[in-house]
Amino acid sequence: MSIIEEIAFRQNLRLILLGVGLLAAVIYGAFYCYRPQSLWKTVIKTVPMAACAGALFVSFGSSVVAFALVCSALGDFVLSRNGERPFLLGLGGFSLVHIAYSWHFWMLGGGALTVSFMLPVLVALALSTEIWLSPHTGKLRWFVRFYVVLISLMGVSALALTTHALAMIGAVAFIVSDTLLAMQLFRMREESGLYPLTSVAIWGFYAAGQFLIVAGVGWQTPLF
Repeated sequence: MSIIEEIAFRQNLRLILLGVGLLAAVIYGAFYCYRPQSLWKTVIKTVPMAACAGALFVSFGSSVVAFALVCSALGDFVLSRNGERPFLLGLGGFSLVHIAYSWHFWMLGGGALTVSFMLPVLVALALSTEIWLSPHTGKLRWFVRFYVVLISLMGVSALALTTHALAMIGAVAFIVSDTLLAMQLFRMREESGLYPLTSVAIWGFYAAGQFLIVAGVGWQTPLF
């Protein structure tokens, strides 16, 4: 196989893996995200981010973003199960995701803090969790607080991506998803009529956010 053929093969494989990831994300959002745990739910939830990580690996994408996606896939896997232990493992996995993204965004932004109207919004959202979230988290309070700090830092670092609009939008969508998830986990009853709709919204923002981050800063040039 010549170099040109190998490049073409890798690019085609990248598109196939991204397509598989998108298809699995749509299937999970449409049919599984609001259902009780099951083997198929776990499998399908794990595929999207794992497929995106594979797309980066085969096409020499960012190793930092690939690492974040692997951690995301592991987090999705454990969070598809019920219980406190899976929750804490998932929280740990996504903490690594936000640390990796924060580092990547910070480097791409030249290590500069960008002041925009979004900065006070992010700070206000983080501080507001002490009112509407922390009092309802029980013994998980400090774990949740630590996670709030990490995702806020990811959001702040994303503000510097002025030339990577897709990734910036993706980071905001990721934050929206985690905010909705916190409300669902700690402030909403499962029998609530809003619970299934919230599950769809959580997954929609999360999957869209991750795909936009991958498309925007997964490679040296944006995917689109």
